[in-house]
Amino acid sequence: MIRQWQLRAAFAARLSEMYGREVPAYTTLVDVSREVNEDVLRARGADAERLGSIGRVTAERHGAIRVGTPGELSQVARVFGALGMRPVGFYDLREAAASAVPVVSTAFRPVDGEELARNPFRVFTSMLTTADPRFFDPDLRSRLETFLAGRELFPPELLALADRAEAERELPEEDAERFLRLAVHAFELSPEPVDQAWYQTLERISAVAADIGGVRSTHINHLTPRVLDIDELYRRMTERGIQMIDTIQGPPAWKGPDVLLRQTSFRALAEPRALRTPDGRVASGALRVRFGEVEARGIALTREGRAHYDHLLTLVDQQASRRPDADRGEVARAVWERHMPGGERELAAAGLAYFTYRTVPDRPRDGSRPSAGLGELVERGWVRAEPIVYEDFLPRSAAGIFQSNLSGEGTRNNDHQGTAYDAAWLSGAMGREVLDPFALYERQQNSSLDRVADELGLDLRLHGTLR
Repeated sequence: MIRQWQLRAAFAARLSEMYGREVPAYTTLVDVSREVNEDVLRARGADAERLGSIGRVTAERHGAIRVGTPGELSQVARVFGALGMRPVGFYDLREAAASAVPVVSTAFRPVDGEELARNPFRVFTSMLTTADPRFFDPDLRSRLETFLAGRELFPPELLALADRAEAERELPEEDAERFLRLAVHAFELSPEPVDQAWYQTLERISAVAADIGGVRSTHINHLTPRVLDIDELYRRMTERGIQMIDTIQGPPAWKGPDVLLRQTSFRALAEPRALRTPDGRVASGALRVRFGEVEARGIALTREGRAHYDHLLTLVDQQASRRPDADRGEVARAVWERHMPGGERELAAAGLAYFTYRTVPDRPRDGSRPSAGLGELVERGWVRAEPIVYEDFLPRSAAGIFQSNLSGEGTRNNDHQGTAYDAAWLSGAMGREVLDPFALYERQQNSSLDRVADELGLDLRLHGTLR
C-alpha cells in the first residue's frame, strides 16, 4: 500500500521531472539551487539547517497552476486531497497587482508538522474571476464561461482514484501508479492547437486570463525549488546567461533573521505552440506564459508580526517614492535594520514570530527549579526555542512575480465595482474549508508549549511570548 505522503513525494518528483523536460531552464535552476545549498551547508554547518534539514530543503517544491471555474477548483482540490494537501490561505491577486491579474488563489499543502517534514510539497492554485466586471463585460463573460464549461481538465478515473486515496489515506501500488500517471498527465502542456483569435481576445484583458481561459487544458505554470541563499542564486543564474526578473520579491537581504518568504524567477520563455488561425490553418507560434521561480523561506510571523511587516513595506514604499533614484533594496534594508528585531529571541519577545519550544534534556543540574515564565525558561537553558518555517505565500510577492513575467499590463475598467471574493466564498466553491495559516502556526506553537508545561511539571499555562 502506498500512503498519502508517499504519493505526494512521488507526484512532486515526477512533476519536477516532467517540467524539466518541458522547460530545460528549470533543470538549470534546480542544479544551481542544489549547488548553492551545498555551498551554504559547507560554510555555515548546522546553522544552515535552522529552518529545515538539507534533505527537506533539497526535496522541497511548490508548484503553481491556474483553473477557470469553481467546479474546476473543486476537482483540483480532490486531486490534491488524495496527496494529503489541504487549502490554506486566501490570496486576492486582483488587489495586490497593478497589472490586470484577475484571479483569487489558495495554496494546497500538508498541514501536520510530521507530514511537512516528510514532504512539504505545496501548490499555489489560482482561479479566474470571470464574474468581475472590471475585467470581463457581460458578452465576454458569457463566451468565456461557455468555453470553460465545455472542457474537461481531470478525467473521471483520476477523480475516482483521488477520492479513494483521500478517504482511505493510501492506495494499492497498482492503483497508485495509475493515479500518478493520470495526475502528472493532467498538468502537462497540451499539444492541441490554441485558437489564436480567442486567445488574443483574452490576452487583451490579461495574459493570465488567456493562459487560463484561452486553452482547453491546464498546465504547471511554474515549479519552484527552495534555496538557502537566494541572492547568491540570482547572481549565479545571471552569470549563466539566464534572464532573471528585475528584483527579489519579499523582505530585503539583511543581517537579521530571515522571515516569511523571498522569491524571484527567470523570465517567462517564448515556448513553441501550435496556433489555429481564423481561417482554420494550424501555424507555428509561440506563447510566453511559463517561468522558473525559486524561493527562500524564513520564520513564520504572528498576526502582529505580519502587521508590522506590512507597515514596514509601507515605509519602504513611501521612502522609495521620495527617492526615485535610490536603490529600493538599500532603502528596504535601512528600514529593516531600524525597525525589525535583529534576532530570533527579540522576535519572540515581541510576539512577532512563531516558535516551537522543547525542554532541554541534558541541561546541567544547578539546583534551581524551572519558573513559569517562558522568557526565563529559555534564558536559563530549561527550554529551547526553534523557529517555525513559513509555509505559505505573500499576495504582493506573488503578484510581483506574475507582473514581472507578463508581456503587457492588460486592461481593467475601474468604473465598475469589483466582485467580492473571500475565504468563505472559496470554501463554499470547493466544498472544503480554506484553513487560516495563522491558526495552524499558533496551534503548532501552543502544542509545544503544552508539552513543555507537562514535562516540567508547571501548573500555569505558558504563553507564546518571551515577555
